Amino acid sequence: MSDRPAEKGAPGLVADALAHVSNLVRNEVNLARAEVTENAKGMAVALGMLAAALVFAITALNVLSAALVAAIAEMGIEPGWAALIVGVLFAVIAFALASKGMNDLRVKNLAPTRTAMNVRRDAEAVKEAYNDK
Repeated sequence: MSDRPAEKGAPGLVADALAHVSNLVRNEVNLARAEVTENAKGMAVALGMLAAALVFAITALNVLSAALVAAIAEMGIEPGWAALIVGVLFAVIAFALASKGMNDLRVKNLAPTRTAMNVRRDAEAVKEAYNDK
């Protein structure tokens, strides 16, 4: 039997088509795996850079805090009280940011409300179409 399509018959053509589809799917999965691996490496580098940035930001905040304490102390307030004022100020800012972050992370805020609404609307449309027939 030859490899020409006219001579293979229907079962041969179906087998060839399935083999091509199988190869295509296998190749796409391999491509996706390679892409995910490459993207993960890039994300790891980015996370490392963010961690380094966080270390520098915390260091900068410490230096600026000390400078603010020194500036307040220069105005005539005892250094201990100046440190307390700066500490309380930063604690209030941290509390406000944490409260806002926790509120935004509540489950109701994370739920896909638009998608749920679209699914309900689609279900109603299908129900109406079914009831009209």
